[in-house]
Amino acid sequence: MPRLALLFALLIATPAAAFDRVTNRTAFLTLISDKTLSNRLYQISLTVSPSGVITGEALGWDVTGNWTWKNGFFCRDMTWGGDALPYNCQLVETRDNRELRFTSDQGQGESASFKLR
Repeated sequence: MPRLALLFALLIATPAAAFDRVTNRTAFLTLISDKTLSNRLYQISLTVSPSGVITGEALGWDVTGNWTWKNGFFCRDMTWGGDALPYNCQLVETRDNRELRFTSDQGQGESASFKLR
């Protein structure tokens, strides 16, 4: 088998790392410490501070808000471009401690993934 075909076969056979649930505030803070959450596709860059403040930008508009950790979920209220986004508690998961996935409505809603940079 040529080398390129072998490499391709290995890449296909290697499963992507699964997401693991972040279960507490301390673990969450360890992940976000000195990091920016970014999603380049949607032009989002956020800072989530240990003090409970969210700041950043999405599609050129300011994002501001506050967050707490409640009953195993990341709960936040935010504004985007001056418009309030509804309060929501979200399931947080990590992949390889380099990516976070937030799923709204305590894990029952839509998901968004962010690289930790």
